[in-house]
Amino acid sequence: MTTELLKGVNLGGWFSQIDAISEKDPDIFPGIDIHMKTFISQADISRIANAGFNHVRLPLDYQNFFSSDGELLFNDRLDTVEGAVKNFINSGLKVMLDLHECPGHDFDEALRSEQGFFTDKRQRQATKNIWTELCRRFGNNSSIYLELLNEPVAPTDEIWNETKKELSDFVREISPDSTIILGSNKWNAPSTFENLSLIDDENILYCFHFYSPLLFTHQKAGWLDDPNSKIARPYPGNYSIDENTLKVKRLGEETGIWDRNRLTQEIEPVLRFRDKYKVPVVCNEFGVFHQAPRESQLRWMDDFISILKEHGIGFTYWNYKNLDFGLVSIGERLHEKLPQFSNRDRLDTELMNLLAGY
Repeated sequence: MTTELLKGVNLGGWFSQIDAISEKDPDIFPGIDIHMKTFISQADISRIANAGFNHVRLPLDYQNFFSSDGELLFNDRLDTVEGAVKNFINSGLKVMLDLHECPGHDFDEALRSEQGFFTDKRQRQATKNIWTELCRRFGNNSSIYLELLNEPVAPTDEIWNETKKELSDFVREISPDSTIILGSNKWNAPSTFENLSLIDDENILYCFHFYSPLLFTHQKAGWLDDPNSKIARPYPGNYSIDENTLKVKRLGEETGIWDRNRLTQEIEPVLRFRDKYKVPVVCNEFGVFHQAPRESQLRWMDDFISILKEHGIGFTYWNYKNLDFGLVSIGERLHEKLPQFSNRDRLDTELMNLLAGY
């Protein structure tokens, strides 16, 4: 595993969450196959590399390539992924290959229902079938990291500990030299690092995601069905909720004063895990919804990035293009009049420079 501090961007919406891209601008959506060939161009890859980033995270939704049994259905699409990965590596970028959704597990649906992946051996076997093919194409390459499951939401931390060992043992058997990425339970939350077990493997990179508090980072996000998330809030701030209207439990756990000190406190379980076991960690998702007040968005980002820098933790920003967090926003009517995108490239250069300057 490289000792270089990771600094990169996510490429969500390319091979994952394509339905969200289509829904935002259905009149010009070209269809899934053309989308996969055109959404991210060589110019985008060059921009990422030239900005000083050293890797990308490449999320894949299994259903765009495989059946629910893990059988490869769309070989040409996976060929497109393979070509993209080669382009990244040729441009000097490492790749985190992220299985964003697998049979029986959807991080978004987990907000509303338990995920069968953790109780159904057939679905775990289907996921192993998928990883068999992915390892055949992408395994044992020092420039490619294998992220076994995005944002696991198991019923208990103990169940996730058992499942992640089952998955990592399987992948390690067929890709002995690959760097494996594993996160903590409950959407890779920092708090669940308290119960995360160590894998006896020296080539594991542990990841966490950070969007705290959702009351700020996801304010006005349409997919959060809770009136408390529709309130405009500044950062730093002292946040409260209406208990009588609360629908999303996590929002009720994020009240009080939020500032740089509170952000630091939130990642302390990650720091303790890292220091106890002497293992590398990375924050490979974080960001602020574009409809947050602009000055507060930049202030939160600056605080969080400075905390990562202070503690020597690498990052992967969510997201490079679109999905309401993108450094580039094209065809997103909700954000089309935001001043940060009022340039030919629809590129938020201020935020780009903040991240690239890490």
